[in-house]
Amino acid sequence: MTATAYPHLLSPLDLGFVSLPNRAMMGSMHTGLEEHPKGLGAMADYFAARARGGTALMVTGGFGVSATGALALGTRTMASEKDMDMHRVVPERVHAAGGRIALQLIHAGRYAYNPKSAAPSAIQAPINPFRPRAMSPEEVEQTIADFAHAAALARQAGYDGVEIMGSEGYLLNQWLAARTNQRDDAWGGDFERRMRLPVAIVRRVRQAVGPDFIVIYRESMLDLVTDGSTGEEIVTLARAIASAGATMINT
Repeated sequence: MTATAYPHLLSPLDLGFVSLPNRAMMGSMHTGLEEHPKGLGAMADYFAARARGGTALMVTGGFGVSATGALALGTRTMASEKDMDMHRVVPERVHAAGGRIALQLIHAGRYAYNPKSAAPSAIQAPINPFRPRAMSPEEVEQTIADFAHAAALARQAGYDGVEIMGSEGYLLNQWLAARTNQRDDAWGGDFERRMRLPVAIVRRVRQAVGPDFIVIYRESMLDLVTDGSTGEEIVTLARAIASAGATMINT
């Protein structure tokens, strides 16, 4: 790699309320440290090492916004004061190493390895033995509240931002695709109604954390399934997400 090939990569990025020293961002991945039996100290050290290497912004693996939305029954969440206290060590060590870090918030939907999983429609994923129930309208509203609450807790824990997981086939990606959202109420049908949930979540998260906090939306650019989102729908969603208050869109 040469400086001329990527002239802006190592230049600062001004987000308005914070400036990142460069544009190097470490995207979210599950490291196997999220469920460490001794807590999140090992995960904190992992990200601190990357911060010392010069990465400006990192995103953790996904933590569920609720027990139902967690990746599997009993896996860690960001849903309570106890969760928030456990997480404090992560931003503390990353900040001491000179970096910034965002917590990825996830609802796994029909991918949750949980017999009580919930999704837009009761359509079983081929990779999961459990068939989800279709969320009621009240559960949809609760899910919006869960994301906002988790984001507020992340800010209290010291994180610099959150990433809302909207891709890779998890709940919000399921909600957008006609293949997995076969609802006939206000939360399904045409694309405008199918995208109501992710847009509402971004808007509520922004309200919960205020203007000076990084809000990233992880968007799928290609679903690779029949009846997935079209290119036009992907652009439409991105514009709506930006208008709702996202700082960045990550693809």
